[in-house]
Amino acid sequence: MNSYDLLGQVALVTGGAQGIGFAVAQSLSAAGAKVAIADLDATLAQDRARALGQGARAYGVDVTDCAAVAHMADMIAQDMGLVSVLVTSAGIAGSNCRLVDYDPTEWAQIIDVNLNGTFHTARAILPQMQAQSYGRVVTIASVAGKEGNPNAAAYSASKAGVIALTKSLGKEYAQRDIAVNCVTPAAARTRLFDQMSAEHIDYMLSKIPRGRFLELPEAAHMITWLCTKENGFSTGAVFDLSGGRATY
Repeated sequence: MNSYDLLGQVALVTGGAQGIGFAVAQSLSAAGAKVAIADLDATLAQDRARALGQGARAYGVDVTDCAAVAHMADMIAQDMGLVSVLVTSAGIAGSNCRLVDYDPTEWAQIIDVNLNGTFHTARAILPQMQAQSYGRVVTIASVAGKEGNPNAAAYSASKAGVIALTKSLGKEYAQRDIAVNCVTPAAARTRLFDQMSAEHIDYMLSKIPRGRFLELPEAAHMITWLCTKENGFSTGAVFDLSGGRATY
């Protein structure tokens, strides 16, 4: 197993109490980072922080609430120090149905969590990175944001937005030692599957040439490397985690 050096750095992982987010939190902690786990489920976040130990802390937050996210960023700076690593993993999948049948309220909620939540978090944390003249940001999009999944237009559109946001931020900070990159996972067996129909899960699996779903440690290893100083050149980039599905 590769080893990474994040000793003494403060890392924030949104959606960090479960799924890819918690796998990343574990990997960052193992690399020496002090991890702030932010999640809508504050109780689970507390349990996860206790399990990690090594100075990990939990923060209950709704990433769609811009003011709440800004307050959380201030609290982390006071409690732990300035954040130099940010992984935005908070997200929801939503229902599976045709666009013409999609509930507009649910559409807005998916965009709000997946895209606006990423915006709110980056907006709150990037000033802390600017103050240090250093930072690493990794956003979690999806292969659906590249290719579009049928009967998942809201999710696909929200993740395409995350990709574009990442590319824009990468260019904004390209003259500084602040790298902003994105990963586009294929499906992994997480609680997001609870929001999907069995037919949609089967569809996603059928599109992966590897013939299996992504394993959480596989995602965590790539994301952790993107959070290190060794990743000194790539920024505004999209790293494929699709098991061969992505066509570009």
